[in-house]
Amino acid sequence: MQFPAPLIRGALVRRYKRFLADVDLDSGERVVAHCPNPGSMAGLADPGAEVWLSPAAGPKRKLQWTWELVRDAGTGSPVGINTGRANAIVEEALRAGRADPALAGAAIRREVRYGSGSRVDFLLTPAAGPPCHLEVKSVTLRRSQAPPHIGEFPDAATARGARHLRELAAVCRAGGRAMLLYLVQREDCAAVRIAADIDPAYAAAAAAARAAGVEFRALGCRVSAGEIAAAGPLPVGI
Repeated sequence: MQFPAPLIRGALVRRYKRFLADVDLDSGERVVAHCPNPGSMAGLADPGAEVWLSPAAGPKRKLQWTWELVRDAGTGSPVGINTGRANAIVEEALRAGRADPALAGAAIRREVRYGSGSRVDFLLTPAAGPPCHLEVKSVTLRRSQAPPHIGEFPDAATARGARHLRELAAVCRAGGRAMLLYLVQREDCAAVRIAADIDPAYAAAAAAARAAGVEFRALGCRVSAGEIAAAGPLPVGI
């Protein structure tokens, strides 16, 4: 997924009210940017962090900047923090067969209603085999102190994430196929694991979902100021 316009570099002043960030651009201008990430962004929102913003497409938008990337000061890896980009990145990967080669030619529908009022990110219908309900989660958290580094999900308690796992498990129990895909929007992680200490309820839901037949996959990413693209698969620990 290429960014539609060149990103602008700056330094983070502060993140506040969850979805706002003050940034000093390299030009010297201080701007307010939208922070499109509902998580804690632990380790990625410290004052002084090197960040990249995208400009708004039109002048009528309330905030003219969106926070897209930050450099992890510990590893030097750029990290994509815009969770709204995840599905576009995954769709490219699905079409290229990176998530599952058997799904490379599948018909793709997005935001399909299922379960108890939920919407699944992707409903994939391959030429052979059952349809696959696929939910995407964006991974930014890294707490490991030495390589090989581990990405972790979630970075904050997520009742919504646990509900998605229960819905996917119900698909499997009914005889269908379901997959949870962790998109690691950073280059420095060799695997993904569930952060059970952050959200024990999510960890329990993940274990129950795996027992029900939900497939857990992860993809690493190549991240730059020009694009974020899915790279190779990563192992997932539940």
